[in-house]
Amino acid sequence: MSEVGIYWVAATGLSPVRPREGDRVVVGPAVSLAWISDLFVYLQILYIHEMVESKRAMKKTLRTDAGIMLASCAGWTSRLAARRISQFLEARMAGTGLTLAQFGLMAQIAVTTDDTLSGLAARMDLDPSTLSRNLRTLSDSGLVEIAVVNGDLRRRMVWLTESGARRLEQAMGTWRAAHDALAAVFPVDKARQLAEAAGAIAET
Repeated sequence: MSEVGIYWVAATGLSPVRPREGDRVVVGPAVSLAWISDLFVYLQILYIHEMVESKRAMKKTLRTDAGIMLASCAGWTSRLAARRISQFLEARMAGTGLTLAQFGLMAQIAVTTDDTLSGLAARMDLDPSTLSRNLRTLSDSGLVEIAVVNGDLRRRMVWLTESGARRLEQAMGTWRAAHDALAAVFPVDKARQLAEAAGAIAET
């Protein structure tokens, strides 16, 4: 009984040599079974190579797409800018004992004519639960007071305490100096223009 052999059909014709990528395979007589083993090893190597190259191509495409997203996404770039501005101001306002968010929240309370929590949440684009958590910290520090409206637990009002008003007034001078320092390195009017332009988003 004759043995089964493997021949590699290369571009130059039939040849019993180790194949190259792209060669076709045919089966013929008079070649040992060792060639079959070599064939399986070779096919496994080809499969692994193709899988690796496919993954590399996928990673390259994903890396490119992610880079484009980070450079062009309005949401991501605006958050990055806001974080840098906040860090700049807070580093210079650390002596007030207030974060920039707390300082802004107290200023909102000071200027409002609608002192209900729902009205304050609407002006700040915050959901009531988030606003309540932020106010709780100020309330625990004695800077704001929260009261129930006409015994209705669903309606609450908030205002600055005397201590809170003094703290806000003292922090104003520090904020002005910090904001002037920011204006020296950053066009602060652009931040206001961005906020005003983004108001159109809330209306859609």
